[in-house]
Amino acid sequence: MSLVVAKFGGTSVADYVAMGRCADIVLANSATRLVVVSASSGVTNLLVELAQPGVTESQRLAVLKKIAAIQYAIVDRLPRSDDVAATIDTLLTRVDVLSQQLLQQTDKALIDELLSLGERCSSVLFAAVLREKGAIARAFDVRQVLRTDSNFGKAEPQIADIRHLSQAQLQPLLKQQLLVTQGFIGADAQGQTTTLGRGGSDYSAALLAEALDADAVEIWTDVAGIYTTDPRLAPNARPIPEISFNEAAEMATFGAKVLHPATILPAVRQQIQVFVGSSKEPEKGGTWIRHQVENPPVYRAVALRRDQTLLNLHSLQMLHAQGFLAETFATLARHKISVDLITTSEVNVSLTLDKTGSESSGQGLLTEALLQELSQHCRVRVEDKLALIAIIGNRIASTPGICQQVFGVLAPHNVRLICQGASPHNLCVLVHEAEAAAVVAALHQALFECTSEAA
Repeated sequence: MSLVVAKFGGTSVADYVAMGRCADIVLANSATRLVVVSASSGVTNLLVELAQPGVTESQRLAVLKKIAAIQYAIVDRLPRSDDVAATIDTLLTRVDVLSQQLLQQTDKALIDELLSLGERCSSVLFAAVLREKGAIARAFDVRQVLRTDSNFGKAEPQIADIRHLSQAQLQPLLKQQLLVTQGFIGADAQGQTTTLGRGGSDYSAALLAEALDADAVEIWTDVAGIYTTDPRLAPNARPIPEISFNEAAEMATFGAKVLHPATILPAVRQQIQVFVGSSKEPEKGGTWIRHQVENPPVYRAVALRRDQTLLNLHSLQMLHAQGFLAETFATLARHKISVDLITTSEVNVSLTLDKTGSESSGQGLLTEALLQELSQHCRVRVEDKLALIAIIGNRIASTPGICQQVFGVLAPHNVRLICQGASPHNLCVLVHEAEAAAVVAALHQALFECTSEAA
């Protein structure tokens, strides 16, 4: 049996009408048997508000009212909705209870369970919309199969366990009915609810596709595929019909918001093709991500990632010595920090941290404990309000003339960091946030609107 896993983001399941469009997409393809949904648009942010310290009782009640309004607006459009309404009532009561408990204490396990409830609501509602259209469909609790460690807020999937549990519990059910499950959440070995970090719903879909040996993963969002850059920054940006896994992984990592950075990894491991399209305009097609594509161009896209942090470390211990970088990376690893870009000199190390790696609750990466530990062996300086711009393509490290072309465009701007040569697929620069839009527009014009090298 061929199998497609379809994932719908928050805007795609924002309300009853949006869910109806997505249900039509699912039912148009008989191979689509497993659907992964995000929380309805806005719900996760509201749940994060409830998890913040210092929330007052009046603020809590106001947020609860907003969350309930989003869910009940969908329930009220459903015929025969008594059972669905009762389930939503139960889930919203749990939101109330958990948010009350968080007023008394901050607990990461409680926060993860609270944040999971948006997806749990939307899966129940979407399954009901599918049934309304004649499908045999029900919601399935992904926590039964998506096993993680116990790092609440940014849990690590346990790949072998997910495969075993999915083959045993999910696969038999998919032969008889459509299943709607939740993105972003899982459970540890003790059955406690965990989350995969912000934007983890795409990752969930890819993990389940890998575990079930699916033929394809469809990521349905609010844009018709992946573009050469953000069309809001460059009006002449155009959709890319087909890209390779390597290119897509670079684009996801460096800011293409239609893909979560980790999404592509399970697909690469299993060579599962990925489709990205618009749930609002499915007739426009989208982008296919495949293992290999013919004649990949030197320049494929320009990606932008805002809200970057630059960490500057200075120590004379680095001078003609060994071990400084090892100690630095060990410290970062203890605090579960993944380094992004890095440049070094004899006595300085500069590295970037991406806030998309932050916890589900939105807690930042640079904690006071981390900075104090780093300060024990070097001087630490932190710079914020930066943006990372990545030129993504092929053979970038081995094609003459790239630097001349790119740096000519960058000449009017202050560049804080340059990283090139480690990968054949990217050249990255760090600029001030205020200049980012202008830099992206200029690069896109120079590389894609005035050259035959464009995709």
